[in-house]
Amino acid sequence: MEEALNLLEQKEWRIIDQSQSGRFVSALHSFGMDDTLCASVGSGLSPATARSWVHDRTIVLGIQDTKLPFINEGVQFLQQQGYDCIVRNSGGLAVVLDEGVLNITLVLQETEKGIDINRGYDAMWFLVKEMFADFPVEIEAKEITKSYCPGSYDLSIGDQKFAGISQRRLRKGVAVQIYLCVNGSGSERAQLIQEFYRISKKDEKTKFVYPDIDPTVMASLAELLQTEFTIEDVMLRFLQTLKKHSGTLHSGQLTVTEAPMFENYFDRVVDRNEKIMNKK
Repeated sequence: MEEALNLLEQKEWRIIDQSQSGRFVSALHSFGMDDTLCASVGSGLSPATARSWVHDRTIVLGIQDTKLPFINEGVQFLQQQGYDCIVRNSGGLAVVLDEGVLNITLVLQETEKGIDINRGYDAMWFLVKEMFADFPVEIEAKEITKSYCPGSYDLSIGDQKFAGISQRRLRKGVAVQIYLCVNGSGSERAQLIQEFYRISKKDEKTKFVYPDIDPTVMASLAELLQTEFTIEDVMLRFLQTLKKHSGTLHSGQLTVTEAPMFENYFDRVVDRNEKIMNKK
């Protein structure tokens, strides 16, 4: 635990808050941003950086999702429901982004010894536990097998998942990413992905095992804690908690060095996404 907490203890945390502005751009923007920050922080050009982001009605698919036998029908269904579809450049399966889902990325520099993958996951888990320490609940990190995008670091309360953690590593930078279902209906989000898999897979046998989703195992923090949380409420908790682990905490944007790097990484993400989606 102490080693994981040490990752949060930074002399300086730069905050890039895109929880409002992100709603007006494609979620591909965020994957380009995280790659840029990995390269910049990893090379020592920038301090440890925490980025928050929210995107409107977007389904982020994993590479394995694009191999579903009837993926074109599944994507068409999602688009008919008013969702944009993109493919992420890191691992995992389909997740829902909307105005009630807050994403947080912690970008750290790899030390000489390296950052063990579980240590990165634990740091984010402990951060979230501390953010909601005033509620008499236990936030567990374990796989919720019937959720969408199940993983060993699903965060749950009473076996109902409200968050998932992933990692992206690039050029000695480590981006630990989490999506937090802040408000809205967790089960309705799960029903959407459940129907996507039903349409995209039908009764075909596949080499890859896709999740058998039970919508009742997913909920939002507002539902679980019976509190009318807004994105802004949770952002404040996040900043207050991170401040406890920081020498200085300051707001910032991309530097003049990072801006052209972002254009490059964003173009790569867009090109890669188009190639994958056109192969469906």
